[in-house]
Amino acid sequence: MAVSEVSFVERARATADGATMCPQRGALEHITSRWGTLVLIALLDRSYRFGELRREIGRVSEKMLTQTLQTLERDGIVHRDAKPVIPPHVDYSLTPLGREAAEQVRALATWTAERMTAIEKAREEYDAAKG
Repeated sequence: MAVSEVSFVERARATADGATMCPQRGALEHITSRWGTLVLIALLDRSYRFGELRREIGRVSEKMLTQTLQTLERDGIVHRDAKPVIPPHVDYSLTPLGREAAEQVRALATWTAERMTAIEKAREEYDAAKG
């Protein structure tokens, strides 16, 4: 394990009491959250309006998608482009930083899909051994 990985884990463990949280842990939680991951992968293809993005992701509440987008916007991952027209027109897209993160997330999602058979087999073996 690389030194930076060990120090990240050590920092995360040291702040697990909730008193403080290392900044990397917070950003990682935003990027890898249930909805954050799906938002990033969707926005890799193109920009979306809110309703389109919600339909693309599926089964996310308006409140959760709003919170996720606001959090990712605050972290500099998502760009919100509100056009001053009536009715309001808002597009969401990835920033350059967001594109980097989304490519990493998509790579992990692709790896998971490619290895799902092995994962399911491991689960079955584990469950059988545990009885």
